[in-house]
Amino acid sequence: MKATTQMTADGTFYSREYNNRELVPDHGRYFERWQAASARARATMTCSLDQRYGEAPGETIDIFPARKGDGSCMMFIHGGYWRSLDKSDFSFLAPAWVDAGVSLAVVNYDLCPKVSVEEIVRQMLRASRWLWLHAEDYGMDEDRLYVSGHSAGGHLTAMMMAALWPVFDARLPRDLFKGGLAISGVYDMRPLAQVDWLQPDLRLDEGSAWRLSPAFLPPATRAPVMTSVGGEESSEFRRQNALLGTRWRGAFAGDIAMPGCNHFSVIDGLGVQASPLFAGARRLMKLDR
Repeated sequence: MKATTQMTADGTFYSREYNNRELVPDHGRYFERWQAASARARATMTCSLDQRYGEAPGETIDIFPARKGDGSCMMFIHGGYWRSLDKSDFSFLAPAWVDAGVSLAVVNYDLCPKVSVEEIVRQMLRASRWLWLHAEDYGMDEDRLYVSGHSAGGHLTAMMMAALWPVFDARLPRDLFKGGLAISGVYDMRPLAQVDWLQPDLRLDEGSAWRLSPAFLPPATRAPVMTSVGGEESSEFRRQNALLGTRWRGAFAGDIAMPGCNHFSVIDGLGVQASPLFAGARRLMKLDR
């Protein structure tokens, strides 16, 4: 009986701590602003939309190529608890990056419960391979690829930095991504198996939660990995953020403090050149020299 009581208490705690929409009551205004700014970006910028990296419906990627710069490209993976949102919601990040001479690739994936989180990870492997193979087609350098992501995308970013690329495809280099920026991610997936409103879609069990936890996988190389979390985010998101830095000490290149930011406002910083998050990403990419 004691174990059952403890499980229920943990489940109640986790259900509250991971419910970002409830913790940020005006979250809808962020989505509306992102969508409006993203529509403007696609309408006014040079872009190649909905390029296919696989056969599944969600396996598409939007490329915003930079006309200047050194061929660097940032691949961005959106969040939404692996079950909502779309790459089109995050085109608003492109103007700042293209202006800074960096191409932006915003990647899509199929959503839970149509597919499993494990399948989404496999889709991100395929997207990354496609980007490496086709980089030159868009004026990008395949040796200057970086990956970033927010929330579920932060988790997927870490999974990409743990990927054994030559095992996946012998053509690929061990360090396909030269660095990763994981923002407000979940790196220990086990608590999510106790979140009642997520489980019907994610369908995690003990085994899959363990396999899908990048904190318990080694980074594949010593390529730098940076983290960031909003200062106003829940204690669990702040714990998850610190966990990756501790577990990946050999590859960890620092945490970017974003005081005053909640789970949604933190990602705005990646689209503003004056933001500490943008500056940190530039350091990761060695563009601050």
